[in-house]
Amino acid sequence: MNHKIRHFQYQKHGAADVLSCIDANIELPAVDDVQIHHTAIGVNYLDIYQRSGADLSISLPSGIGVEGVGIIKAVGANQSRFSPGDRVAYVGGPPGAYSTSRNIPASRVVKLPDWIGDQVAAALIFKGLTAEYLTHRCVDVQAGQSVLFHAAAGGVGSIACQWLHSKGATVIGTVGSEEKVDIAYENGCDHVLLSNDADLVKKVRDLTGGVDVVYDSIGQATFIASLDSLRPRGVLVSFGAASGAPPEIDVSELSKRGSLYLTRPSIAHYTSDAEEYQQAANHLFQAISDGVIKPANITSLPFFAAAKAHLLLEGRKTTGSVILIPEEDNARLAVV
Repeated sequence: MNHKIRHFQYQKHGAADVLSCIDANIELPAVDDVQIHHTAIGVNYLDIYQRSGADLSISLPSGIGVEGVGIIKAVGANQSRFSPGDRVAYVGGPPGAYSTSRNIPASRVVKLPDWIGDQVAAALIFKGLTAEYLTHRCVDVQAGQSVLFHAAAGGVGSIACQWLHSKGATVIGTVGSEEKVDIAYENGCDHVLLSNDADLVKKVRDLTGGVDVVYDSIGQATFIASLDSLRPRGVLVSFGAASGAPPEIDVSELSKRGSLYLTRPSIAHYTSDAEEYQQAANHLFQAISDGVIKPANITSLPFFAAAKAHLLLEGRKTTGSVILIPEEDNARLAVV
């Protein structure tokens, strides 16, 4: 039996106004899928990259969104890990999280502990798993090492800086405005600088002599400063492009600056193995339970405000996480 749902899609790349909300039918899940009724939906910069055309890996027209929390409504014939009624979360899989309900491969889904709320889970699951792989598996930062983390008051930065602090690292965070300085300190940063400070590199080097690791999700505006802030044999983890794609670089520049390492990781490659994915989620949930990670500020918007959510993120007008909440009254989405 088919059900009516609402979901966002876009027909062409462009600004936030290319997003349109439409009604559609949802079929029973395929044999390896589950059907989830969303209770909260995460909004991420990846969504913006895909919508704007900065990421051209998605065929058009396309749904949007890769992070959601909800309740299992139906399961495919080939899977036995989940049952109707299970509370679950997911990261990755085909775009389409901006929907009231959807089908998704069961391999992308993890069960939620009973103690964690839907909105907190939606705010933390993607960003938390990103922070987990960045700080524990991409580079396993050790006590006594120094780290420069750009956007320390943002969604990923808020979580990662707390985790790095708990590991005993010296954390220098950057923020985009004076209003966010205190937030970065609350996230565990030992020092906070403005990302557009003309003396950023000098100040980082005055504090540390050069950091061991830089985590850079800003991209074009900070990339060279990130390289110049590293000690010899330091590591630049470039994992985003909020200000535009990082500039192309001659690999010899890495040698000139001290035999540096440069990596461009993707969460897809750190969650592609189902067992490793579940272990990472469990690691995140344990860190939240232990108080190592405290939920950041959550900006909750109605489901229909998806375009506004994108504008807030693009304008760096928020701290913490942005989520969409589907409307409770689904009366007109009746069974057909």
